[in-house]
Amino acid sequence: MNTNQVRNSIIYAIGAYIIWGFLPIYWKQVESVPAGEILAHRIIWSFVFMLIILLITGKWPAFIKECKSFTKSKKKVIFISLAAIVISLNWLTYIWAVNSDHVIQASLGYYINPLVSILLGIIFLKENMTRRQIFSFILASLGVIYLTISYGVFPWVSLALAFSFGVYGLLKKVVDVGAMTGLTIETFVVTPFALLYLFLLPETTFKWVEVGSETNLLLMGAGIMTAIPLLLFAAGAKHIPLGMIGFLQYFAPTIMLLLGVFLYEETFTSAHLIAFSLIWIALINYMGAAYRPAKTRKNRKLLN
Repeated sequence: MNTNQVRNSIIYAIGAYIIWGFLPIYWKQVESVPAGEILAHRIIWSFVFMLIILLITGKWPAFIKECKSFTKSKKKVIFISLAAIVISLNWLTYIWAVNSDHVIQASLGYYINPLVSILLGIIFLKENMTRRQIFSFILASLGVIYLTISYGVFPWVSLALAFSFGVYGLLKKVVDVGAMTGLTIETFVVTPFALLYLFLLPETTFKWVEVGSETNLLLMGAGIMTAIPLLLFAAGAKHIPLGMIGFLQYFAPTIMLLLGVFLYEETFTSAHLIAFSLIWIALINYMGAAYRPAKTRKNRKLLN
């Protein structure tokens, strides 16, 4: 692996997380459109965009071959279908949260997500958990509990986002399919339901006679805004360490948090500060726990 590959991979990964971080600005442009309708367009146009990408890059034959191999496994078909449903619910919750002025709650959800992934890995994949990771999970839980007690309202948006994306990651890990193929199949699975939903709506925002209108173009562009960061992430994750991926992933919720506080002027109280501080400490501790074993193994290898 050469230096250019590593450098380019880091740039791709950072690009993906920056786009994800600034996505609230995009969804705010179509906040007049109901969240369900935005989701339907996001699914449909993501599928269309992925088909175009496959054709342009000449990967269509390889995609068809992989699909044929994929459909031979009933387990894979079930799990990828579940993944499609779960990520659709995640997208719906996220769009609703942003357009209902809950950007801070959305950022909290993606801060919590890595710790939820650890929990799911222990429960379903029988992965081990170190004491420091247990401590991190307890700290993050205390942050969520404190926020709940302070406001008297359960932060369901944050937890829905964290757990839905965590379950999505778990299902993808079990299925083990490439990012491009996976996204194309997932959107293909739910596209018929998205089309049916739009068909059954009494009145839709999207009008073919006004296809060039700003709202129409934004709804169509939702597919591009969904696919590009995923493709960038897939390209970036190939040549950089998992520990660096773990660090870079906090770009997105940090940008969301700053947007929520400074651009959209959402309320950020002392309760938020305490809860976020506990979660930040938990994440720093978790990253330290994840990095140290890798460093220890490297040192041992050098000594041997």
